[in-house]
This record gives sequence, structure tokens and C-alpha cells, in this order.
Amino acid sequence: MAWFNNCEGISRRDSLKLGLGGLIAGGLVGGLKARAASPLLNLSRQADACILIWMDGGPSHYETFDPKPDAPLEIRGAYGTVPTKIPGIHFSQHLKRLASLSDKFAVVRSIRHDQGNHGAGNHYMMTGAPPRIPVGCGAFVSFHPSLGSVVAKEVGAPHGIPAYFSMPRMSRSGGPNFLGAKYAPFVVADDPANTAFRVRDVTIPNSLTADRFISRQDFRREIDRMLRINDAAAGDPTLAADEFFQQGLQIINSPEAQAAFNIHAESDAVREAFGRSSFGQRALLARRLVEAGVPFVTLYEGGWDHHRDIFNVMDERMPSFESTLAALIEDLAKRGRLERTLVVALGEFGRTPKVNSRGGRDHWSNAMSVLFAGGGTPGGIVVGATDRLGYAAIDRVVTPENYVSTIYRKMGIDPDKIVHTPEGRPTHLVSEGTAIHELLG
Repeated sequence: MAWFNNCEGISRRDSLKLGLGGLIAGGLVGGLKARAASPLLNLSRQADACILIWMDGGPSHYETFDPKPDAPLEIRGAYGTVPTKIPGIHFSQHLKRLASLSDKFAVVRSIRHDQGNHGAGNHYMMTGAPPRIPVGCGAFVSFHPSLGSVVAKEVGAPHGIPAYFSMPRMSRSGGPNFLGAKYAPFVVADDPANTAFRVRDVTIPNSLTADRFISRQDFRREIDRMLRINDAAAGDPTLAADEFFQQGLQIINSPEAQAAFNIHAESDAVREAFGRSSFGQRALLARRLVEAGVPFVTLYEGGWDHHRDIFNVMDERMPSFESTLAALIEDLAKRGRLERTLVVALGEFGRTPKVNSRGGRDHWSNAMSVLFAGGGTPGGIVVGATDRLGYAAIDRVVTPENYVSTIYRKMGIDPDKIVHTPEGRPTHLVSEGTAIHELLG
């Protein structure tokens, strides 16, 4: 299985630098803490679930949704364009399938911000909150709850299933911050493209028979009875762990949870349509999870930090990636689920207008493109524009706050809601809670 690093060499292993690293590595019991208790369904929301495709490193807007074919060669790059179903709108040449589906999604071409390094840009786009202090390019920062953690708390999931998943790792700013560890994502690090794939901790280990597993549970209860007074008023710090342990047993014994993870139940035709790559099968697993009632899934895809050789790298990678993204949208539409499932694809920023001396593009936060599909999003529209050369968003300029507020509104969450830190300090979910109205339908 390939792991992609950005220019700072950040890999999955580095996620352990987060305070939540050990919790994530703990698998099911830690991940179960992402489920909110007894949430109330907001029937006015447009989307029941969101699949966030995080293109870590910062995908180029030129080589995706905002090509500039009339710009000089050193700016427009080596690629041609393909027409979409939207009159006058073209995508870059590798986005043929998405161009043919452009009536099913919207593209925002005019998001811009001032955080031009990975750490700060990641935090801003994952939370809607700019970092409060200067942040280095390779930093792991968390000053505010992530989109997934907020959705986990405010929306929740059916009994026995975590409300927030991230595959195959958590983005560096994808955690819960002051909301607490129980709203951290359940991380599925195992590769569903493997023939022997199964999610750790949601099935009885192969080394245990069912009788031995039950026997171990009985033994644990007997130890608890002898050694501990199970009294919540006594402030026993292990009680919370016991609760999550019991929830873990519920998942193991839950047919619904087992069915959601059983990607092997999908037909060969469907698995081929998504692509047999790791990303393709994770996208298929994400669809199965939202069908089971999970409200937020992040698909983390590293490797978009193209400081060198961008065109050869994109030639190799983009056809497969684009095919999977198109397949996800098509599959959700065919199943009648696209209208209630929001799909968003983005990274932390765009790339520089001029191709550098190494044949790549560098960090550029003045312009970026984001795809929105489903969840009540009108199809066949482009919101905003960059200038003639793609240097900056100039028409209908929107901010990360607007983008995050749009997702919250669609999920039935008020971005102006005031939440409190453990110290009692009040803070808005988003400091400027205006959604992108064109995407609300």
C-alpha cells in the first residue's frame, strides 16, 4: 500500500504527534467515542451525511477545475481542456468523466485565504477557524473542532456505529479539540483493496473461538466485581472506559455494523466501477458507511503537494482518482442517495500560477477550487471566478468560514451556535456563519 507525503514529509506515523494519536491507534474503543449520545434529528437539514475527500497537499486548480487555456504556456501548463455540460465551462483534460457529470455537482472557483502553508491551511479548511498563532508548514495544530467532530456531536449515528470515520488516517486538524476525545474519528487504517480486508476490533479475532471470547468477557466481569466498587458517585475513572468497552461489544454483536464493514458483499461489477485501488475501495466503503447511518466520513488522500514534475505525476494518478470520484457520484445518484449525501472534494489551497523550474507548482492560497455534489446542491453551476491568469479569486470571493458554514447548514447545524470549552469560554462554531447561498438550492 502506497503512502503519500507532502513536502514536509508528513506521513500517517506523524499523526501520533497529535494528542489524540494513542486514542486513534486504539481502534474501536477510541473510535466509538465519536458517537454522540441520543442526538435529535433536525428534519430541516438537506443532507444526512457528508463524504469529505481531503486531497492533502493542495491540488492545483489549473490542472483540475479552473484551467486557463488562453494564458501563456508557463502559466497554463502542459494540459488541454475538456468541455463540460455547463455552457462555456471547461475542466482540465484528465477530468473527462466529471465533465460529463457536471450537471450533478457544483464547483466553487473562488475560495481564498491567507494561510499558505500545510499546517495552517489544513486547520483553516478543516475547521473554518484560522490558526490563532503562526503555524509552521509541517505543524500538527488543533485550535478548534473539525467538521467531522462537530457533526459527530450535533448529529450522531445509530446505536452501535461511530458517527465520524476517517480513512486511512486522520488529517492533522481533523480532531475534536475542546469537544473532547469521544468525538474523535474512528480511523480505518486497513486497506479495503486487500482481499483479506476486515476492520480491526469489529470482529472477533481469528485466534479466538466464540466460546473463548464469551469466556473472556465473563472473566473480566468477575474481576470487576471482586476488585472494584462500581459506583459512579465514587468518581471511578475507569467507568468511562467500561462504557466504551461495552459499546465495542455492541458493535461486535451488531448485524448492522458487521454489514456496513463487509465490503466483500459488494458485487464484482460495483467494486470494479469504483476501482480496485485503495482509494477506490475506501470510497466504496464510505458509501456503505453512510448507508448504515454514519453522518461524516473523511477520505484522506495524500500526495497532492506537487512542487516538482506535476504533469507526469498527474498523468499517472489523476485518471484513477477522477474515475473513482465520478463513480461515487454516479453510484449515489443511481441508488437515490445523492440528494441526501453531500460529497466534497478539496485540499488546503491551490497552486502557484507559474510552473516552477522543477516542473511543479508551489503553495498558493489566493485561489482554489472545491467540488460540491449532492445534499441538495444544485448541479451544473460554477460559483465565482479567478482572474484571467488564475492568480486570485476576484468574483464572488468566499472564505473558509463560508465553505464550512455551508456544510454545517446542509447538515442541519447552525454555524452561529455558541459552544463552550471545558473552561467555560464561549465560542462560535464559525466566527462568520454565512453559507454560500448558491449551494443551498
